[in-house]
Amino acid sequence: MLELNFIREQKTRIIEGLKVRNFPEADIEIINKIINFDDRRKELQTNLDNSLAERNKMSKQIGQLFKDGKRDEAEALREKVNALKEEYSTVEEELKGVIDQLNTMLLEVPNVPHPSVPAGSTEEDNEVYKAWADPLPELYEGAIPHWELAEEYGLFDLKLGTKITGSGFPLYRGYGARLERALINFFLDEGQKAGYEEIMPPILVNEDTARATGQLPDKEGQMYYVGKDNLYLIPTAEVPITNIYRDEILEASDLPVKLMGYTPCFRREAGSYGAHVRGLNRVHQFNKVEIVRIEHPDHSYEALEEMLQHVAGLLNKLELPFRILRLCGGDLGFTSALTFDFEVYSAAQKRWLEVSSVSNFETYQSNRMKLRFKNEQRKNQLVHTLNGSALALARIVAALLENNQQPDGIAIPKVLQTYTGFDKITK
Repeated sequence: MLELNFIREQKTRIIEGLKVRNFPEADIEIINKIINFDDRRKELQTNLDNSLAERNKMSKQIGQLFKDGKRDEAEALREKVNALKEEYSTVEEELKGVIDQLNTMLLEVPNVPHPSVPAGSTEEDNEVYKAWADPLPELYEGAIPHWELAEEYGLFDLKLGTKITGSGFPLYRGYGARLERALINFFLDEGQKAGYEEIMPPILVNEDTARATGQLPDKEGQMYYVGKDNLYLIPTAEVPITNIYRDEILEASDLPVKLMGYTPCFRREAGSYGAHVRGLNRVHQFNKVEIVRIEHPDHSYEALEEMLQHVAGLLNKLELPFRILRLCGGDLGFTSALTFDFEVYSAAQKRWLEVSSVSNFETYQSNRMKLRFKNEQRKNQLVHTLNGSALALARIVAALLENNQQPDGIAIPKVLQTYTGFDKITK
């Protein structure tokens, strides 16, 4: 959520940022509405403060008049105080309504894109930040996509997942389950080496938690909701992990905070059909290791670059071809100021698959969750929050299976073999 002072002081920059996000002109008018409502809020608050001061002054006068035996004057003044109380209640009620509407409008305004975010309306307009320099892998004749490999080698079963739960909930088994577990442990170990503290958070969160990181109200339709308990299944570990520090004031010496967590993730992923969403390309439940950072505002973009290097290092060790995209304004997440997507190349499908998003939210999340630190002047200042997938497993598994298939089995990257306990998947 953007700060009111920032909206007032940087109105032109915000409007230009909304244009980069392809906001319609009519929707951009919300910025002027917010400023007008804030003006009214200030006016009403001033009226309340003045009214309260006047009541307090009259109350003292009433007491003195009673002491002086001037009962009639005291009673007349008391009637004025009672009238002020009624007026105060009316203004107070209006102020409450103005604040509620103001907060609702603030939730509707996305983050301001970083100046480096390219203009564009769809994913086709994303900028290739780092291309894969080497030739892309070519497979032998007769190579097949991962969903066919899964059937041939008994790695995961989408039909059983549908039987047990529904479409988009894969059931891993045998080599597939062991590969999944190996990847989770590998990602966690690499995160630990990079200085991230491991967290095992709840996978159900309440409404305040979901709102604090921006899932509500923006992504409400994509989240699984448990109505009886008013809880949400998490779409990413970012949500519970970042909320660890909601309503906290840190010392500057506490920064940076580096956390990571493995969780299953749940997303409705409603949308298109076809070969590009077959198998593990789009599922409703998947495993992911997430890295989260809480940073001093002066150092958050250095941290973002460090996170990019960490994710790139994981993909290099897995020997997967990848590229990095800088998302355009139209594809940028609601809460993000700058996002880089990692895509790995699927040799059997001959297409790129997104496996990670690494984002800097600047103060957007921290303002919602009132997460601050004591700066050098010992004043409370909002931190910057960042997060990234390191990594999302479903499409990583898809690419590993496809790119490493051989006529007699599927080779396991060397870095994973101590985790899997085998170097090749065979029938």
